[in-house]
Amino acid sequence: MNPYTAPLTEMRFLLEHVFDASNTWSKYPAIAEAVDIDTAAAILDEADKVSRELIHPLNREGDEQGVQFIDGKVITPDGYRDVYAQYVEGGWVGLCGESNFGGMGMPKMLGVLVDEMSYSGCNAFTLYGSLTAGAALCIHAHASESLKDKFLPKLYSGEWAGAMDMTEPQAGSDLRNIRTKAVPQADGSHHITGSKIFITGGDHDLTENVIHLVLAKLPDTDGISLFLVPKYKVSDCGELAGSNGVTVGSIEHKMGLKGSSTCVMNYDNAQGFLVGRANRGLVCMFTMMNYERLAIGIQGLGSSQAAYQMAAEYAKERIQGKAAQGGSGNKQGDPIIVHGDVRRMLLNIRTLTDAGRALAVFTGKQLDVAKHATGEEQKKADRLVGLLTPVAKAFLTDRGLEATITAQQVFGGHGYIRETGIEQLVRDTRIAQIYEGTNGIQAIDFLGRKLIGDDLFALKELVTDIQQELDDMSHVESQYKNQLFGLINKFVEVIAEIKDKRHQQSALINACAVDSLDAFGYILYGYFWLKMTESAAVNMDKEFARAKQQLTHFYFEKLLTKANYHLSLLRTGDQSVMAIDESLF
Repeated sequence: MNPYTAPLTEMRFLLEHVFDASNTWSKYPAIAEAVDIDTAAAILDEADKVSRELIHPLNREGDEQGVQFIDGKVITPDGYRDVYAQYVEGGWVGLCGESNFGGMGMPKMLGVLVDEMSYSGCNAFTLYGSLTAGAALCIHAHASESLKDKFLPKLYSGEWAGAMDMTEPQAGSDLRNIRTKAVPQADGSHHITGSKIFITGGDHDLTENVIHLVLAKLPDTDGISLFLVPKYKVSDCGELAGSNGVTVGSIEHKMGLKGSSTCVMNYDNAQGFLVGRANRGLVCMFTMMNYERLAIGIQGLGSSQAAYQMAAEYAKERIQGKAAQGGSGNKQGDPIIVHGDVRRMLLNIRTLTDAGRALAVFTGKQLDVAKHATGEEQKKADRLVGLLTPVAKAFLTDRGLEATITAQQVFGGHGYIRETGIEQLVRDTRIAQIYEGTNGIQAIDFLGRKLIGDDLFALKELVTDIQQELDDMSHVESQYKNQLFGLINKFVEVIAEIKDKRHQQSALINACAVDSLDAFGYILYGYFWLKMTESAAVNMDKEFARAKQQLTHFYFEKLLTKANYHLSLLRTGDQSVMAIDESLF
């Protein structure tokens, strides 16, 4: 398996020039005190080293060995504990955590790049720290001060881990049907009883405690509340204080992510503490979910980058066939990189991955502004986060799986056997389209709530900003600007039509949602390619700028046209989808 190396030049280019991190960070004292662009570059360098030298070597063996469940204990693959200890010592779990509780306080637009490196190195290992960071975020946003003081420092330090416990056998995405109960106690705590399935990082041997955020129902109510439930009780002075009725029923045996523990969790009168207000648990949980959905999008992005590196390297080395023109003169043949179809596949991966990284950093930037700004600036960023989150999760993971499969195709028959490592990336990435809300649900949220439910307000704000930027660009071809202008206007027009027709076609939003998200994703990537090309022409050397121009040309000629296809499907309505009688399926 080829070693992984982070695309540091691309990452620094996005931070320093495309999204102007220095000026953004300098506006907000909390960020400015924590980091500047030189510090960020040093963090990226160190993250590259950690991902390359520590995390990536776990990938293959962890997949081969998998998580084990022995005598009621969950045991991670060999090497995980040692690497996790070094990962914790470096402060990586709390990289973007609150500094007043022991986190490093780094901005999210830097954190997404570190996350990408970790996922490129090893999907399964990275999930443990990602869930912990998400749990800490939710606790900080909604828990009482006493719970924050007791649990956040241990989570940010990595001494304890976090997990998110929502799903039950009878209640997958429809959480209204959960049965886990929470019974109030005299001391203000609650007894939690029930079972959850598919709990990522539900238990393991990496930390001494796991802090579960559990959705449950209070007596005589249909509302859903959120509870903090530690595996082991914690005393007032922060010490472990014995078993808490939290046990593992079994671990799941999965298609991929075999080094990540996915558990059936049982709660038997476990002591839990209410997080936020009663019957408002989903509101609290979605604070975590929005960050986790971005993180899972980055899982798809990290897999794309790893797949691209593996396939490009293989294409330069694999001798097969003769070039259509010229060639190396080697009697055995030429490297397959000379063949048009191979180049097409590699360029598909490359252009979608580079634009996907821009989407991740742009979304991270909006999260930073929403957190640190005030007034209308904060509200606008918050609206944009809401608009972008389902797109970042779904479009990045859909394209991520496509990238791994395309890279596998570059390998030919060698991509189907375990030794090359590319088939593991396909298996590991597949789940990203499913968990944290399936991509179909993300699309329904995007079209139904974030576009139509918002009366297109946030969309039109973003469109106005994009069109202003396009007008100001002087180093990109006018034909591409005009092409993108046309698609943007057509997208707004089609969404407005769906808004007007939705009451006459009851299944319209559900039937059209995925096409709306895909159309928007391809359009947004076109914007990012023009933005990167403009910035490269102004700030980078000629070779880098020329590469961006060539990649933009490929994207606009070969991939942006997919937006038109999805827009055409949006106008077909729901009739062809819903007309077939159920008995015919």
